[in-house]
Amino acid sequence: MLGAFLRLGLTSFGGPVAHLGYFREEFVSRRRWLDEAAYADLVALCQFLPGPASSQVGLAIGLSRAGFAGALAAWIGFTLPSAALLVLFSWGTGLLGPALGAGPLAGLRAAAVAVVALAVLGMMRSLTPDRARASLAVAAALVALALPDTSGQLAAIALGGLAGLAFLRDGAAPGGSTLPLTVGRRTALAALGLFVLLLAGLPLAAQWSGSPALGVAAGFYRTGALVFGGGHVVLPLLQAQLVPQGLVPGDAFLAGYGAAQAVPGPLFTFAAYLGAVIGGVPMAALCLVAIFLPSFLLVVGTLPFWGRLRARPGAQAALRGVNAAVVGLLLAALYDPVWTTGIAGRGDYAIALAAFLLLFLWKAPPWLVVLASAGAGALAGLR
Repeated sequence: MLGAFLRLGLTSFGGPVAHLGYFREEFVSRRRWLDEAAYADLVALCQFLPGPASSQVGLAIGLSRAGFAGALAAWIGFTLPSAALLVLFSWGTGLLGPALGAGPLAGLRAAAVAVVALAVLGMMRSLTPDRARASLAVAAALVALALPDTSGQLAAIALGGLAGLAFLRDGAAPGGSTLPLTVGRRTALAALGLFVLLLAGLPLAAQWSGSPALGVAAGFYRTGALVFGGGHVVLPLLQAQLVPQGLVPGDAFLAGYGAAQAVPGPLFTFAAYLGAVIGGVPMAALCLVAIFLPSFLLVVGTLPFWGRLRARPGAQAALRGVNAAVVGLLLAALYDPVWTTGIAGRGDYAIALAAFLLLFLWKAPPWLVVLASAGAGALAGLR
């Protein structure tokens, strides 16, 4: 478990959409820990929750495989590499960006295009097998492209659910496995209660105690609990919270933002960099835990109810539509931001085509394709 997620944490470049593609390839196609329908349902659920969707999907997969220990292993494996790199960067080494260089980074972005394209292709085959659902996926993609923010994503998923209730009631029940969770309703309700308690209580506790560290933790927890739209949305919120107060200098904040784009794993690990700038490794660990803790509590608190809801006929119809909408969201994301940031010229396009060939026909492991793409980008950059 830890090894699988650690490998993904070391090689998953490209942002949350690409991460979902890596997860699908590793856990659905290769390891078969869950089937396509269960994975799509899980992605749909995590799109509704605040916080980093890809990390939440990883937490849920770890929770289903090995309980709370599995969830912790999944989070550590996927999060630790980028967090450690950003903490090292905060120490002023300045080596990360120049060591990677523009060429390898271009290759990594091109590889993300191939990974997401393969994920879209695979999910289209199983989740949009007829004209109605394929049309719904395209409609969801159009909504997401027209509203390129969180509101567009939520609107597309809502559209899919309503269309499923109206037009997709005659389909078969979702086949395959559901996530085999050991979390019961009482534990789920306790997690949701703790989520609300910490959200309301941490700022009060920080004010009462006068502890600067607790105040910082309360701010990071609030950001992780309330932000929708993934890592890029969290950056302006953290900037407004830290820079004007003088906790992090503006130039250091921007330097960390640039470094966060160059490392694998979730962008929320930017919190580790900011914590290290504020108060070294202990503060980095505190900020990292604080910003991810809401995601853990929400996943534990919602998954048991999600599994029961999924079994009802009306919910099954809605999920068929939601699953098609998820395909549409990935289809839209394949263009923006994946294609628009990953393909800047013929060389990038060539790397993406080669990466797709290796993944699709040669069944090469994603980590090897990522490294090969980085090498190809480095060679192209020497020209």
